[in-house]
Amino acid sequence: MGLYKAKRVILLNIVELELLGSMRIHPVVNVSRIQRYKELVKGQKKVPPALVIIEGEKEYEVERLLNKRRK
Repeated sequence: MGLYKAKRVILLNIVELELLGSMRIHPVVNVSRIQRYKELVKGQKKVPPALVIIEGEKEYEVERLLNKRRK
């Protein structure tokens, strides 16, 4: 999801997150769903995820997006 600050601790295992007003999700989560942010060490490179190749499936190249679903 992203980097968010914990607004307050509700119970030992439940925290309320400080979210953007435009996000339409419940801000209260179990601590098992969050992780402490770790900054990259100087010189450390961010490794992109590995490419997923599915055998026997057609591959398409997207030129542009024509429409976007909004909630």
